Amino acid sequence: MPLTDFASDELTGYRPELSAPKDFDTFWRDTLAEARSYGGTVKSERVTSAHLLHTVDVDDVRFPGWNGEPVAAWLLRPRGVDGPLPVVVTYIGYSLGRGLPTDHLFWSAAGYAQLVVDSRGQGHDTPDRTAGGGTQWVGGFMTRGIDSPENYYYRRLITDCVRAVDAVTELPGLDPRRIVVAGGSQGGGLALAVVGLAGDRVAAALPDVPFLCHFRRAVQITGEGPYPEIAEYLRRHSRDRVEPTFATLDYFDGVHFARRATAPALFSVGLMDPVCPPSTVYAAFNHYRGQDRTMTVWPFGDHDGGGGSNPPVQLSWLRERGLAPEI
Repeated sequence: MPLTDFASDELTGYRPELSAPKDFDTFWRDTLAEARSYGGTVKSERVTSAHLLHTVDVDDVRFPGWNGEPVAAWLLRPRGVDGPLPVVVTYIGYSLGRGLPTDHLFWSAAGYAQLVVDSRGQGHDTPDRTAGGGTQWVGGFMTRGIDSPENYYYRRLITDCVRAVDAVTELPGLDPRRIVVAGGSQGGGLALAVVGLAGDRVAAALPDVPFLCHFRRAVQITGEGPYPEIAEYLRRHSRDRVEPTFATLDYFDGVHFARRATAPALFSVGLMDPVCPPSTVYAAFNHYRGQDRTMTVWPFGDHDGGGGSNPPVQLSWLRERGLAPEI
């Protein structure tokens, strides 16, 4: 996979001037307040035996998300360990859901609790009942409801993800002072959104090769992955949809969430990533408001970033910040 973006010295200083909509903060404050106004309780059922696991306990969780609708999640934690445990709230990559508990054993093996959040409409357990106000869309989810910020798919998904942090306080054995948000690709973009919206309720963020950042550049230069869905949508429609489309996307850009985030953050980037161009990752990283921010660079990494080499880096980084479980 060849390099397709700026040289590394250009990337480290790449800080494009991007303006958030004037009502960005009001939009998200009102969106989250409306979701919380529906109330609802977090429900949890122990299902460990169904998955034949002996060192991990698994709960099947439902918590209220967008519009008060139930969102599925797995809660995994090491068996026989007294809490309260630090918890890694994990968001999932594009077109995938929470999968099976056996897909997510790393964090519990390291002594953490982990809440694995389903992606509405992408997984099997959380339907997207609102399809976007009748907007025409081209496959996938990138243009679903893109006619306005109010209708856009990611308004609903990001709301679910913030409500997952709310749910942590209602689940026994978890430490609400040590909530880490994490994910790769789409999950990384969602982690960025949550750390920007949830304020000091998040202790740290781990956005790996984050998607949903610097939309205009990503759509213009990326030929692989979900961003071309937006280019195809604009190709099929008249040119008068270009600026309104990017105006909608401005409400969901990871750069704007990064500017509002203060928790310590460990990013990662693959310099040969054809799906989330390195310049879009650095755009968010270089605008990140928090002073404790670190970028792990994988010079020959593609969209997998550092692959299996990245989790040990994350464990060490969290331990240095006092966010490791007491073992």
